[in-house]
Order: sequence, then C-alpha cells, then structure tokens
Amino acid sequence: MEGIHWSTPFVTAVAPIAWGSTYLVTEQFLPPDRPLFAATVRALPVGLVLLAYRRRLPHGDWWWKAIVLGLCNIGMFFPLIFLAAYHLPGGLAATLQASSPLAVMVIAWLVIGERAGVVRVAAAVVGLVGVMLLVLRNPGHVDTLGLVGAFGSVLVSALGFVLIKRWKSPVDLLTLVSWQLVVGGLALLPVALLIEGAPPAIDAPAALGFLWIAGVGTGLAYVCWFRGLGLMSAGSVSIIGLVNPAVGTLLGVAFAHEVFGPVQALGMVLVLGGVLVGQRYGQRSHGDPVVPPAPEAAPGLERCAA
Repeated sequence: MEGIHWSTPFVTAVAPIAWGSTYLVTEQFLPPDRPLFAATVRALPVGLVLLAYRRRLPHGDWWWKAIVLGLCNIGMFFPLIFLAAYHLPGGLAATLQASSPLAVMVIAWLVIGERAGVVRVAAAVVGLVGVMLLVLRNPGHVDTLGLVGAFGSVLVSALGFVLIKRWKSPVDLLTLVSWQLVVGGLALLPVALLIEGAPPAIDAPAALGFLWIAGVGTGLAYVCWFRGLGLMSAGSVSIIGLVNPAVGTLLGVAFAHEVFGPVQALGMVLVLGGVLVGQRYGQRSHGDPVVPPAPEAAPGLERCAA
C-alpha cells in the first residue's frame, strides 16, 4: 500500500502472535472452567488502566459508537469464542475462525466499499486451507450451539473491525482501545457473576497468566491490531490474523508435546504463504479507501507497538 512503511504488517502481526499464546496460557496457568471470568479479566482491568492514563471519555455520537465497537470486538466476541471452544472440537473451531478474513472482506465491501481483489481473496483461501491442515482432526461431536458461537464470533469481530475503519476516531489509539475494553468488560462482568458465581482463588501462576493475556494478549495486541486497521486495508489486516493458529500450533508442539508431522508442516507453509502473498501482492486493490491514522497519537506509541 502506498505510503505504508514496510514494518506496518509486522507490528500488526504482534496481535495474532500474542493471541496464539492464549490457549496455552489458559490451559497451563488459569483457573479451569471459568471462561467468562477469564474474558472479563482480559478486558476490564487493562481497559480501566488505559482509560485512567488517557483520562478521556467519549463525547457526542461516540458514546454509542464506542458501545457498538466494545460489544462487537470484546463484549460479544469473547463469549462467542468460548462458546465455540466448549461446544466444538478445537480443530473445527479454529478452522471456522480462519474464515474471518473472507468475512471481513465481504463486510468491508458492503460497508465501506473496499474491494479485496482476486489475489487477496486467493491468499485468504490458501491460508484457510493451511489452517485446516494444521488443526483439523476427527470432527467428533458437532452441535448447533457451537456452530452459532463460531460463526457469530467471526461475524461480530469482522463487523467491529470494519466499523473501526468506517468511523474516523477523534482520539488516539490508546483511548479508542480503552473505550472498547471498558465497554466489553462491563458487559461481561454481570454475565460472568451470574453464570459462574464468585471469582475463583488466584495463585501466583494464574496471576502471571492473567497479566500476560490482559497486558500483552489484549492491551498491546489490540493497539497493534487497530493501528494496522487504521493504516492498511481491512482485508490485508484480517489475513495477518491467520498467524494466530500457526503460533498456537508451534507453542503446542514446543510446550505441550503436540504432534507435528508433514501434514502440519504443509499447513504451516500454506498459512504463512497466504499471509505473505496477501501483503506483498494484495496490499491495495483499485478502489480501496485510504484511511489516515487517528490524530493525537500517544507519545511513544510507535516504539511501544513495535
């Protein structure tokens, strides 16, 4: 894309790399069977910290826009992800999530008139096939609730990502991220208390795990991700998200002794190849809107995000 520094895709990739570690951290360190509590802790504390640091609330129509974005990207997305994870085999859930780039491209075309182009669509399909090879196993039991969760999470996050581009933010990235995390966290809090009850006991490993998924896997990750959405096309950014299952697979092999054979190696090549082709040759199709970065960039944000 014209005017975009070569490092922009790499900074954006910080987000799916961090997200790829979430499953392993959750499995190894966090309290079991408390997905809504974990989702709330991921969003609300770091959102409140960022909001206290920036000390700026929405104004005008950005009150309802912040609520919509917070619900799409956090408050609805997190529970739907967990719903899919608990009701579908892990490989199938990850594969359905890998359809997100195609969903983003369709919604971006409908909402903001962004045309993906043949190369970018082909790269997304290649990446999807790669994810299938990486994680798809025996389908096992598939129920309707799990499918609703998987496809629902894809649609609400795709809509949230595209709306980030449609609505020109009047504030810097940290403030925009803080609004969404607080809205999403506040929406999750009563649901978590109602369904899961009082918070569980937190030991030292769990505390470190929560610090990681909240600080790096949510705060830093969403700043990098939304920065990419502000500078690149929605389709290009969504394809970078395919790095997520690739990182998750490598961490599973390294720390959980999961199997990695020729089929998984081929899947990894296809995923990374789809990501690279989508960035190198599909950066910008004719007719893609150029979205300028948000004004009032926070001091040191570039260094922090990189």
